[in-house]
Amino acid sequence: MAALSSDWRSTLDSAAMNRNAPSPTFYEFFAGGGMARLGLGEAWTCAFANDFDAVKAATYADNFPGLEEHFHQGDVWDLTTADLPGRADLAWASSPCQDLSLAGARKGLAGERSSAFFGFWKLVEALDDEGRAPDTVVVENVVGLLTSHRGEDFVALCGLLAVRGYRFGALEIDASHFVPQSRPRVFVVATRLPVEGLEGQSPFHSRAVREAAARLPADLKARWIWWGLEGPPARNADLAAVLEPDDQVEWRADEATAALLDLMAPSHRASVDARIASGERAVGAVFRRMRGGEQRAEVRFDGIAGCLRTPRGGSSRQTLLVIDKGRVRSRLVSPREGARLMGLPDAYRLPASQTAGLHVVGDGVAAPVVRWLAERLLNPLSGKAAPRKTAPIAAE
Repeated sequence: MAALSSDWRSTLDSAAMNRNAPSPTFYEFFAGGGMARLGLGEAWTCAFANDFDAVKAATYADNFPGLEEHFHQGDVWDLTTADLPGRADLAWASSPCQDLSLAGARKGLAGERSSAFFGFWKLVEALDDEGRAPDTVVVENVVGLLTSHRGEDFVALCGLLAVRGYRFGALEIDASHFVPQSRPRVFVVATRLPVEGLEGQSPFHSRAVREAAARLPADLKARWIWWGLEGPPARNADLAAVLEPDDQVEWRADEATAALLDLMAPSHRASVDARIASGERAVGAVFRRMRGGEQRAEVRFDGIAGCLRTPRGGSSRQTLLVIDKGRVRSRLVSPREGARLMGLPDAYRLPASQTAGLHVVGDGVAAPVVRWLAERLLNPLSGKAAPRKTAPIAAE
């Protein structure tokens, strides 16, 4: 996958030169390595960004040289409105998802990590009390946000938005529409601005979104918006397109690959054997999972990687299986390959440590998804953003 580094650099240069330009501004909470910022692009100016994690903060500063003075590293609960300059047009919040994820304990918004959302929301409420709350708020999280605590968490979120005068709607967007990674996420877009021309049908009104909307009480249903976000053109790059050359990566020992194959259920092993027999090159993504109390390796050959995760525990590490001319080899996804799967250009600077690099990319939002949401919804909603540009974040 070729990187459009010049397009990425122009985003940074434009932001540096036009900090006082009348472009719409945004606050980015739980900013990580700045992937939402890259997605919003040159049409938006970041007025403030925050993250608790030191590695992510260092990565952010490394990728936005000269612009890091507005980045605040620390707990969102420790922030006050005095830390937030001016009045932003948008507040973006990709709050921690561990307590809402299907892979986590699903404690809901009361969980130790996801409760950080309320640290963000107290700031919005305080800004509102001062007359400078953002007109639009985007909350990005795992799809479990729609169903945690039997949907009560989502109802509570909508209730908080409604009390402060926002109307709202949700979109479930899988990053696989844009990059070869399965990464479904929900984007709750709330606004006080007029929405004429922005409502309608959307392929991102998933069953989970429709059911979540149906569970809302009547007063919240009255504030619901069916955002008419269109779907993107068909993605034309697969998993193989983002990988490093075979001779530039570290492969596992044959014994480790054999052990991986032994963990596969018969159907998955048969899929591997069929590709061995064909003699053609095939690239698969493998995850280790617990099935019926036993560890299993599951492989997919559809050209899409599984959802990237942070490297906490061996089961979360995604493995590649490459079959070529009857030979089977395996290795871990590299941080650079993970960055490409998030739609980041090769000019994006990753931490030197592989673990830190995987932590940054595995805990972010796919930049091309944000770009699509911005160009088709947030830009026209703001009424301030420049006309959209057609260049993607990274080459398809």
